[in-house]
Amino acid sequence: MNPPRTDARRHHDPDVRGFASDNYAGVHPEVLAALAVANGGHQVAYGEDAYTENLQQVIRSHFGPTAEAFPVFNGTGANVVALQAVTDRWGAVICAESAHINVDEGGAPERVGGIKLLTVPTPDGKLTPELIDRQAYGWEDEHRAMPQVVSIAQATELGTVYTPDEIRAICEHAHAHGMKVHVDGSRLANAAATLDVPMRTFTNGVGVDLLSLGGTKNGAMFGEAVVVIDQDAVRHMKHLRKLSMQLASKMRFVSVQLEALLARDLWLRNARHANEMAQRLAEGVRAVHGVEILHEVQANAVFARLPHDVSERLQKRFRFYFWDEAAGDVRWMCAYDTTEDDVDAFVAALKEEMAR
Repeated sequence: MNPPRTDARRHHDPDVRGFASDNYAGVHPEVLAALAVANGGHQVAYGEDAYTENLQQVIRSHFGPTAEAFPVFNGTGANVVALQAVTDRWGAVICAESAHINVDEGGAPERVGGIKLLTVPTPDGKLTPELIDRQAYGWEDEHRAMPQVVSIAQATELGTVYTPDEIRAICEHAHAHGMKVHVDGSRLANAAATLDVPMRTFTNGVGVDLLSLGGTKNGAMFGEAVVVIDQDAVRHMKHLRKLSMQLASKMRFVSVQLEALLARDLWLRNARHANEMAQRLAEGVRAVHGVEILHEVQANAVFARLPHDVSERLQKRFRFYFWDEAAGDVRWMCAYDTTEDDVDAFVAALKEEMAR
């Protein structure tokens, strides 16, 4: 049988890779193959399909027998839907000041979800029970939004990783105050690869109530999921997902991607490789005089400080973003398809620009 005809043309060089974001990477070939498998014929829409049904078993193998997945389009949607499900109209969410929900989601949790964010400055992006207590008060004060949820990111926005014991301490502290715990897991696989433990070890195993599970940054075309672990903690997830415009009609094409990542070890292979490339990058950068690595490299991100003019010249050769332009801080991200040659070429270019 001849392959289907297409008039599509390639408009980019597939050999060019940068260090701006793991979202820049293409779709993993095994995920593309899974999409083809799910194609053809008719399947019931809006999540009543065979692929979404099978995904539930895959999710339970990672997050326990009570877990239920609600596939959505993107990470911001997952976070907004999840946080709405565990807050009242007067509720608030405690998070790190650097959290993605606070600095990188366009105000969606507050403007779309109607949720007040109570932020806490952290040196490394990680909350602790003591830091949580800076905002965990005033439950009976009608003049203050009520703290109802603690949201942490694993890995954090600064590329750091919580240990299982650190998350357990947060869950115990939050639950003692009647609050739920949400994990923004857009890079949950990278955290598991760093810790070398199953994802359940630092989610359902330590008391997390629900999480946003990432797929796009780890090789999917699109699609994430809200994973509800404690069914008693949430209300009306199906209705909230629809209300938040995150209900995919052809949901099988979201679910099959998550199945392709999670049913075997693709999620872990991809994350381990991205992490290893970040370590290689960090090792190379440490040898460059005048460049400072700002945070411990624990996932697939390297944060560094270097002269502003060097970064601007380097950006003409490789794509990456400033993190704090005034301070000269930048972020370099590795992806599942970053190669050793990519890293070595970047380090060589950095050395050249620093020497100018």
